[in-house]
Amino acid sequence: MEGSRPMVLSPLSRSPHGPGSRLLYAERKLAERYTELVRLAYLVLPASLGRHRRVLAAHSLVQRSLPGVTPAVPAPRSPGADADRSLRLAVVRAALVQCRRPRLWPEGVRPPRLLVPRLPVVFGLRLAPRSGGAEEMALGQALSDLSAPARAAFLLLRVEGLTADHARGVLEAAGVADARVAVRQAAGLDASLGAAAAAVLTSDEFDACTPRAHPTDLVRRRRRLRLAALTVLAGALTAGGLAAVTRSAPDTPDVHEPRSAGLIRGGPGAWADTSRVDFTAWPARGDRVRDRALLDRALAVWADPPSGTRVDRAPGTPADPPPRAPRLLYAGSVGGHAVVVFHDGRRLVRYGESGTGERLALAGADDADVTTAAAVVLEELGGAVRYLLAPWVAESSVRDLARPNAPARPLSVARDGVTAPVPRWTGGGCGHRPALQLRSSPAIAEHHAFLLADLGGLTPAHLTYTPLPGHGSPPARQPREATGPAALAAWRQAGCDLDSAGGPAVRAVNAWDFAEQDLPDGGGHAVWTCTRADTWRGPGGITVSLRRPGSKAQVVTRVRSTAACGRFGRHVVARTHWKSPRGHWYVLAAGSRGVTSLTLTGEVRATRSGHTLAVRAPEGASTEVRAKLASGERLPEVGSAPSGGTRP
Repeated sequence: MEGSRPMVLSPLSRSPHGPGSRLLYAERKLAERYTELVRLAYLVLPASLGRHRRVLAAHSLVQRSLPGVTPAVPAPRSPGADADRSLRLAVVRAALVQCRRPRLWPEGVRPPRLLVPRLPVVFGLRLAPRSGGAEEMALGQALSDLSAPARAAFLLLRVEGLTADHARGVLEAAGVADARVAVRQAAGLDASLGAAAAAVLTSDEFDACTPRAHPTDLVRRRRRLRLAALTVLAGALTAGGLAAVTRSAPDTPDVHEPRSAGLIRGGPGAWADTSRVDFTAWPARGDRVRDRALLDRALAVWADPPSGTRVDRAPGTPADPPPRAPRLLYAGSVGGHAVVVFHDGRRLVRYGESGTGERLALAGADDADVTTAAAVVLEELGGAVRYLLAPWVAESSVRDLARPNAPARPLSVARDGVTAPVPRWTGGGCGHRPALQLRSSPAIAEHHAFLLADLGGLTPAHLTYTPLPGHGSPPARQPREATGPAALAAWRQAGCDLDSAGGPAVRAVNAWDFAEQDLPDGGGHAVWTCTRADTWRGPGGITVSLRRPGSKAQVVTRVRSTAACGRFGRHVVARTHWKSPRGHWYVLAAGSRGVTSLTLTGEVRATRSGHTLAVRAPEGASTEVRAKLASGERLPEVGSAPSGGTRP
C-alpha cells in the first residue's frame, strides 16, 4: 500500500488536538465501536463508488470522526453517551457529504477520485467485503435504490436501534433538509423486509473491517503500462509538430462520424469491482466487436427498421430509437449468422442478419440483477437455443425440471461466453423441461447457484422457491434459489405449467408452497402452491395449484395483474373441489401462515380454525371461502375455483 496518506487501520492514533479527558474518552469509544461505525459508513456511502473505494472511504471517514468540529446531537433526540452521539453524527454527516453530487457536476458522471478527500491509496490490490448470498444481494440492491438520507435513516433504525424521532434528529443535525421524508421511506423498507434484515446487515457482505484482497486485472495493467509508455514516446515525437502547426477545430461535429463511434464498451474485469451486478457490468464480447460496418447497420435498423424487417417486441417495451450511446454487449457470428446485442439502460436489443433478412428483438431489462442479467438468448434455431452468459458465471449446466433426481448435465461455453445449443421447451405435456443451472463466481457470492428457464424472451426467467412455513409462529420465509431437493420437487410439477406464466415479458417466477394438508378418506398429503410470474414491466400473474406425490398438479385458479403471492400480497387463501378415493366430493381450502381460521359460505357452510379446511359438499356446489388473519382482517379467496374438479 502506498500513497500520500496511508490507511491507518488502528483508530487509536494520537489526536492532533492534544491530550484531554473528553477527547481520550471519545477516542476510546471510537476504538470500541470502530467496526460498527465503519459498517454504518460503508452502507450509507453510494454503491456507485464500487466496493473497493467504499471500503477505503468508510475507514477514512470513521478515522476522521473524532469530535472537535462536529457537535453532539442534543440528548433528547439521540440516545447514548455524548461520545456515541458525536461519533455517530460525524460518520453519518461525512458519508452523506460523499453522496452529494458536486455543484455543476454532470448528472450520471462519476466524480474524480480527488473529490473524495484524504482517501487511503492502494496500488495493485482490490479490497472488498466477503461475498454473501442471495439475501445479502437483495438487501444491498434495496438499499442502493433508496436516497442517501433514507439509507442512513434505515441504518439508524435497524442497526443503531434508534427510534424514528431519534433518527430524524441525527439526520437534521447532519444537514438533511427533509429528514421526515427520509425516515418515512426508511420505515417503509423496514416494514417490507421485517426483522430478518438486522441479521443480514451484520453479515460479512457488509463488514468493511474484514475485507478480502485480490489483484487487479494483471493483463489489463500490463497493457496500460505499455500504452502509457507508447503515449509518452508519441507525445515527445509530435510535440514539435503540434507547436508549429495550428489548426482550428470545427465548430460542428462531423456529420459523417459513424453511428458506432459513441458505443459504450465495458472492460473485462469491471463486473468484479462494482455493487451493481447487471448488464451495465458486461464487457463487449464477440469476434466482430470492431466491425464498424456491422455495428452501424445494427444501429441504423434499430433507429428506423426498414420495410421487411422482422421486429419482435416484448409486451410493454418501447420501440423508440437508441439513445446517443448504448452499451455494446456482443457482436459476432453465431451459427454462421451475424448477431449484435445492445443495452441502453432500460432495454436489451438484439440485431440479427441471416439469409431471410434482418431481424430486431427488443425487451425490457431495467431492473436486472446478478441472476436476471446472467444470460441472453443469442440464437433460436431448430428447437435449440444458444445463450450468451454473463462474465460472472463460473459454472453452467442444463437440468431437466421434470426429473428432479437426475443430475444436471455440464454445458460447454466458448471463451466469448456463447453456450452450446440447449434444447428448447416446446410445450405439450411434461416430458422434458430444460432449464439452465448456473453458478456465480465466488467474487460475486460464494456457493450461489440458480435456475433460469426459457419462456421465449430475450432473457430466460429466474426460477425461485419459497418453502412451507415452519411450525409455531416463525418469521415469513423469503424466496430462495430453486436448487434444493424441496424446490426441485415443487418445480417438477410447476414447470409443466410455465407456458401459462406470461411469455417473453416474464422476469422471474417463484413457486411458493404456502400450505400443506392431509386429505380426507385416505387421499394422502397435499401441498398448496402459488406460482407467481413477475414481468419486467411490474405486473404479475399467479397460478394456484394443489399437488400430491405421484399425481399431476390440479390447477385451482389463475389470476392476472395481481399483487397476490408477492412482496405486497403476502396473505392468500384459495378453494377447490376434489373427489376422494372413496368417491366423495369435498370442498378443500387453505390459507397462508397468517391465517387463523377459514369460513365457508354458500350452499355449504362451515368454519374451521387453522390454515386448512375439508368439508363434504355435492359436486359443483356453489361456495366461497374467507379467511381471518391474526390481525383480525378478513381475506377473500383469490380468483375462483373450477366448477368441477379432478379425480384422484
